[in-house]
Amino acid sequence: MQVWLEINDNKASFFMELIRNFSFVKAKTLSPQNELFLTELQEAVEEANLVKEGKTEYGSARDFLNEL
Repeated sequence: MQVWLEINDNKASFFMELIRNFSFVKAKTLSPQNELFLTELQEAVEEANLVKEGKTEYGSARDFLNEL
């Protein structure tokens, strides 16, 4: 199982040291690029779920392409 946690920067080193002491846990930090990618991906999935639930509307394909 994989778990994604958000930890305050001032507690991150303590937390990483703590979980690395468990033999059954593999822990690694993400590069800033990967962290940004995963954050943006999570936001996109949340937005898609809102559209699917009818809680928000999606724009046109042209609007999407203009954002890129």
